[in-house]
Amino acid sequence: MSTFSLDEDQRQIQESMRRFAADKMRPIARDCDEKAAIPDEFLTDSWALGIAPNMIPEQFGGYAAARSVLNNAIMAEELAYGDLSLAAAVMAPYLFVLPVLEMGNETQKAKYLPAFCGDSYTVGTLAVMEHAVGFNINNPRTTARKKGGNYILNGTKCLVPMANKAPYIIVAATTAVGGGAGAVEAFIVEKNAKGLNVGEREKNMGLNALELFRVSFEECEVSAENRLAGLDYSRLVACSRIALAAAAVGVAAAARDYCINYAKERVAFGQPIATRQAIAFMLADMAIEIDGARLLNWKAAWTADQQDNPLRLGYLAKQYAAEQSFKCADYGISILGGHGLIREHPVEMWFRNARSFAMLEGLIMA
Repeated sequence: MSTFSLDEDQRQIQESMRRFAADKMRPIARDCDEKAAIPDEFLTDSWALGIAPNMIPEQFGGYAAARSVLNNAIMAEELAYGDLSLAAAVMAPYLFVLPVLEMGNETQKAKYLPAFCGDSYTVGTLAVMEHAVGFNINNPRTTARKKGGNYILNGTKCLVPMANKAPYIIVAATTAVGGGAGAVEAFIVEKNAKGLNVGEREKNMGLNALELFRVSFEECEVSAENRLAGLDYSRLVACSRIALAAAAVGVAAAARDYCINYAKERVAFGQPIATRQAIAFMLADMAIEIDGARLLNWKAAWTADQQDNPLRLGYLAKQYAAEQSFKCADYGISILGGHGLIREHPVEMWFRNARSFAMLEGLIMA
């Protein structure tokens, strides 16, 4: 990684995801956004990529590829280049598989991972965020109290991807309110659990195609066997932020490339607008910030792969990439002028999606 170049396997991941984004995602992204739905056939096509089984050991039905946060970040960037909502849906199984794979015990792996190695798309999801002023991911209001051999969950989560279709949800809850990250535990909750309620679909400015739900837990009883005893919460948070940073870079790069082509083709006063200094400076600024955000995030991902604590770098990468993604999408609207707000062009959709990075946690996982 110190050479700043990708190895052969990483290039193959990048190229295959780039082709999938161009062939399967970009052509339907606008329609999915308008209809607020993702076609089942698209999810079937995405399952053929083998994203979830690739990470799962052979004894649980997978292909036993090496776990790599950097590889998954490369994947997230290329998929988000196609469309953020569709990328989140493609990578949704990771929300469940990766925490169980890395932090679950052998019994939990044997019980749950085979479900993600079948022939059909299987949703996995993670409930982290909460509707609360000043929400702090390290101090959730959702609580877990011990009762005999079980835990009782109480609280409400929001923006939980595809919770209506997920057979299992991993829920972050605190065993001591105000106890910080050290008091946070993660539990596997099955869809038929008593006290689990998936509410109505949430409506947001962006991410229209992705189904996001508010999920409540009212005296929801979960066996202690479903607690991820090996949980490293700071690492879980960092890996999610690395994935979000990668996706933010993908959205920014999509806006940049579209604007470059537009600026070359759009003629004003006899010349392409790309020759205008104001436009050229914005395009150059986009290129600089995208490369900077990508390299910072690759460093965070590489650090995670070395088993060092990536929490600080993951936070920096996510914050910086979120800011630059929104900035690049905003520049895109400026470069397109009046066309920037017309739905004929995808820039306004990328602008709405990019705005969400500033507040998202736990939407995707690397």
